[in-house]
Amino acid sequence: MAENEAHEAGPSARNLDEGRLMKELEAIHRTRHETLLHGSDDALITHTQRMDELEREYVRRHPERAQTPGRTRSGARARTGAEERG
Repeated sequence: MAENEAHEAGPSARNLDEGRLMKELEAIHRTRHETLLHGSDDALITHTQRMDELEREYVRRHPERAQTPGRTRSGARARTGAEERG
């Protein structure tokens, strides 16, 4: 399938404007638990593929997001003071 074609799960993530990408990410994360618990195998596979596509596009557009100190294990420890306690 061509990258800009629509597919069962929605339009290509690369073709979404920033607002729509965020809405799609919010919706897919909101429905993940229900799909995992109650969806068919096919629904779970489709959901997983779409979530991966949307998340990869977000990371592609926002590579700096991983540079936030609090997002790393050591950053989380520093935030809670866990490193000081050992």
